[in-house]
Amino acid sequence: MTIKASSLASWYRDIVDTYAHWQVVVLLFLGFSAGLPFLLVFSTLNARLADVGVETATIGFFSWLGITYSIKVFWAPVVDRLSLPLLDRWLGKRRSWMLLAQAGIATGLVLMARTDATVAPVTMALFGLLVAFSSATQDVAIDAYRIEIAPERLQAALAAAYIFGYRVALLVAGAGALYLAEFWSWQVSYEVMALLVGIGVVTVLISREPSVNHHGVAADLSERVEAEVQRYGHLSPRLARLAGWFSAAVAGPFVDFFHRYRRFSILILLLVSVYRICDLSMGVMANPFYLNFMEFTKTEVADITKIFGFFMTILGSAIGGVLVVRYGVRRILLTGAVLTALSNLLFALIAQYPPNLTSLALVVSADNLSGGMANVALIAWLSSMTSAAFTATQYALFSSLMTLPGKFIGGFSGLLVEGFGYAEFFVISAFMGIPAIVLCLWAIRRGPELDAMAPQAEAPASDTR
Repeated sequence: MTIKASSLASWYRDIVDTYAHWQVVVLLFLGFSAGLPFLLVFSTLNARLADVGVETATIGFFSWLGITYSIKVFWAPVVDRLSLPLLDRWLGKRRSWMLLAQAGIATGLVLMARTDATVAPVTMALFGLLVAFSSATQDVAIDAYRIEIAPERLQAALAAAYIFGYRVALLVAGAGALYLAEFWSWQVSYEVMALLVGIGVVTVLISREPSVNHHGVAADLSERVEAEVQRYGHLSPRLARLAGWFSAAVAGPFVDFFHRYRRFSILILLLVSVYRICDLSMGVMANPFYLNFMEFTKTEVADITKIFGFFMTILGSAIGGVLVVRYGVRRILLTGAVLTALSNLLFALIAQYPPNLTSLALVVSADNLSGGMANVALIAWLSSMTSAAFTATQYALFSSLMTLPGKFIGGFSGLLVEGFGYAEFFVISAFMGIPAIVLCLWAIRRGPELDAMAPQAEAPASDTR
């Protein structure tokens, strides 16, 4: 009994030590701010366009707005290196960019609210692009802020809080926006969503700016390039300075990463690329499996995979945050990779038996718990590898790399199902997780060397409590 009591007390201390920090609360609301615009330029917008009678072909073109989120790495260097006039002096670099992005999101949503898509679809698309571009920019700034506002050991907890806020925002911008449109109008729905952007604005205004030197390494690189250009390029000092700034902003993040990790760089990027292949490739066929193969109703699928699954994902993220603090990020990274692959095998198992809601709930629980745990561990690990001089750009690169291969391979999942069947497809997708498991074992074995190469970011000046 004494052992059990002491064990419970130890876990309680770990939970408090992990989540009883002001940064966790800030990231909860910033997660909401990041998730709110996402569906408003995707499925909710598609529902609005279909509801008002926009042609299906035209609705398809609106999906191109999503490309903005996939290419945010191209302007992340600007967020890293450019200080906004007045706002930077008032709020600091990260908060000033978040506030500017939120202003763009709110403005775009108000304009979308007051635009008739049947009369002016191009105008609606342009306003949607403003929202998507501003939202992607906000994502870049929030990711950098999260990494810089707290030490490495809290990154998984911050990721868990961010995911919770993000998921709540998806419910608000999805079901909430549809309810508002049904009982009032689409204009009211989008105007209310624009008002909710104020949650993020207030959070930015009352939060603290991280105490991090963004300019040290980047300034050194910029000065070296500027000197070389002036020496050999015969350019004016102004053009040489521009060349130095551009090199530090665009090439700097990559030069810094490969210089620090040297022979390990390719293996690290490979692990980032393959870690979520198992998860993303399976996810494409999940709904067809539930609806077409298992023949569950839409309501049953929604209840178990969306509502129940939402809470399981949040629970998995919260558990992952505590485990990272207790056991270290690389061990939980490995645990998440193993559990994700095993959960895919559970889908193969239930495909052998008649439909059963209890079995589906158990498998969805395992899948979402393992996915939530793996996701926060991956975010924490990637965050630990970014340099203070290039936080936004390097994390934008990592975040793009960790989803692109899985999404690409997921495009072939339908062919695998047609050729082999669902059970066999889930087994194949589970085996796709083996490279990630092997590379996680390598990362654990090389842990001391990787730690020695990791950037020594400044600790936040403010208290972590």
